[in-house]
Amino acid sequence: MSDPHPARLPEKEDKRSFLQRVAEFIHPAPESPAELIETLAEAEDNQVIGTESRVMLERVIRMADMSAGDVMVAAPRMDLINIDAPFDEILHQVITTAHSRFPVYQGERENIIGILLAKDLLKLQRSPSLNIRALVRSATFVPESKGLNDLLREFRANRNHLAVVIDEFGRVAGLVTIEDVLEEIVGEIEDEFDIPEDEGDIFALADNSYRVAGDATIDHVSEEFGTVLQPPGDGDMHFDTIGGLIAHELGHVPKRGEQIHLGGLEFTVLHTKGGAVRWFKVVRGPSPDSLVRN
Repeated sequence: MSDPHPARLPEKEDKRSFLQRVAEFIHPAPESPAELIETLAEAEDNQVIGTESRVMLERVIRMADMSAGDVMVAAPRMDLINIDAPFDEILHQVITTAHSRFPVYQGERENIIGILLAKDLLKLQRSPSLNIRALVRSATFVPESKGLNDLLREFRANRNHLAVVIDEFGRVAGLVTIEDVLEEIVGEIEDEFDIPEDEGDIFALADNSYRVAGDATIDHVSEEFGTVLQPPGDGDMHFDTIGGLIAHELGHVPKRGEQIHLGGLEFTVLHTKGGAVRWFKVVRGPSPDSLVRN
């Protein structure tokens, strides 16, 4: 005898792929990138895709109109290695800047002869007689107008992670890394120093020191520490951020580990990214009006 109340059959599993569901939702296809972005927003509202997927797809679409010049680290902020510098100086630079790859120049900074990988310096530990020039790899040069889609394709095909960007006159305009390109898709690739902007820019630490963001305003830092961060002799020079002021006082792009005393405070560069200081460690120095560079 048949069961008058058969068990309800389970709902059929939706085996369509994510892209198939999106394609069905946006049919007929939008006629412009702007329409496609609007459609993706509607897809999110209808729970066809999640927020993270929508944001990533939007970034991929917008990246199609971006070039190497839009994301590069400008030439003045590049950390370069002088091939003729003493080995100890090169090693110190590699350690303090904490990059994995460095453009190498000879003579003038414009004369880039290759790329040095930090890990290759380990080979000198086993072969001290090895010439450092033998470790320098070929550099990849791309124009500022190089599209990010094409650049990412080249990075993947050639297994390069860094390219030197050249302007229309053949001069070095900056450098771009595969991380710079990927961040346009997935957002900033965070590290242990990345803190959301809405969480503040000055933090007290357990050892009575402070962590101060490089883009914290001078007025804010002065107020928090009860000091005046106005170096003598600057006249009409004006800076908005503490990072900009300290870079000016040092006379160059600050390097990791560098220290400077200003307004009775000792600033130590904790972390740099893209040629700019992300975080300083700050302690109250012994001489409020001293200005000492290390």
